[in-house]
This record gives sequence, structure tokens and C-alpha cells, in this order.
Amino acid sequence: MGDHPVLTNPVYAALTGPHATFAETRGNARRYPAAVAPFLGLPDNPTNHDWADAADLVGPGTTAALMRPDLPLPESFKLDRQFDLVQFVAPESLAAEDPETVVLGPDDVPDMLALVALTDPGPFRSRTIELGTYLGIRREGELIAMAGTRFNLPGYTEISAVCTHPSYQGQGLATRLIRAVAAQITTTGRTPFLHTGGTNTPAIRLYKALGFDLSNQMKVTLVEVV
Repeated sequence: MGDHPVLTNPVYAALTGPHATFAETRGNARRYPAAVAPFLGLPDNPTNHDWADAADLVGPGTTAALMRPDLPLPESFKLDRQFDLVQFVAPESLAAEDPETVVLGPDDVPDMLALVALTDPGPFRSRTIELGTYLGIRREGELIAMAGTRFNLPGYTEISAVCTHPSYQGQGLATRLIRAVAAQITTTGRTPFLHTGGTNTPAIRLYKALGFDLSNQMKVTLVEVV
């Protein structure tokens, strides 16, 4: 695996760095607004006080998602579910602009939410589009594929929400969008990276074929404040 230490705790790195303006904060705990993303950020080695601040920040009966290496939960948090995640860093050769892609804006959010509901690429909510630039491909007016940028970290930007309508899969649209989003990221001087589920064999195979380098293996842990 590559040496990219800031990527081990990407949510916290984003919310204490380039995405600090989004952060809802209590002590060292950080979270995105619920309409933006479900993620909670904590320091690499959270103290009991950090966990208590996180519980206050999230609120009783409310769930949040941790994206990081696994860690034991205190009694104030109940495990909802957990799954494996793999993280990849893009090669320099990935970026390629695509003339068919269009920049998606607030008016496109209903179509984006509908596509996400069909394909389940991961969390995408009504305000997620505020986190970065999202590109789409439309055919006869219908949004059939999209991808965009989510977490901004020092030196890195995440490619996220990569999805293609089931009727158009197998045509290489995801690859084209990943390359186009990477082209936008590299113009900012940052390195593209992305995540996918640890059991998502087709996606892992695609990213390896595109030259992505495995950087981390971690967990997405959905927790509820007791």
C-alpha cells in the first residue's frame, strides 16, 4: 500500500482542513451537516472527552458514520452496522477531459438523487453537491451517469458518487467520468483518490486496471448515540 498518512482519517482531515467551513464542531469532534453528508470525524486516537463531545454533537437517537480504521466504541455509542472499505490513490496518467460531460448544479439535484437511488454508490444527500464539482452525462435529457468530488483534504480530493444507470452500464461511462473528474482535481494541484466497498469486486478490478494504487483498508462504521 502507498504511503499517504493523511488519508488514513479522511473525514477528520477534511473537516479540520479544506472543509472546515462545513464543520459542525464540539471540542475535537467534527461532523458534516446531516443534509450534506452523514460523516463524523474524530482525532486519530480519540479520548473519552472526544467521544463525549461527539455524542453531544450527534445527539441521542441519531446515527452517524465513521470512515477510518476500526476502533473500539464507548458505551455512549451503539454499533448499527459496519462494512469494509478500500481506498485507492489515482495515478498521474488518469486525468482526461471528456466533451460529453456537463457540470451539474442545484437544479440537477432531483435527477442526481434519483440516479443514486437506482444505483447506491454511497451516501448522497440533498446538499452533498455543495462539497465539490459534480459532472454528469445526459442522453435525450436523462441523467444516465455521474461522478464528482466529495472530501477535500490537504493535497488530496476524493472522487465520489460514481454511478451509471443500469440501462447504460458496460459502456465505459464510469471510466470516462472518473477520468474527467480527475482532470478537474489535478488542475487544483491535488491528487485524486476514492473509496469503494471491500466486497465490490467489479469496482476494485476497474480501479486497478486504471492504475489506482491501494492506499488504505478501513471500515465504515454506522453508530447511534445511546
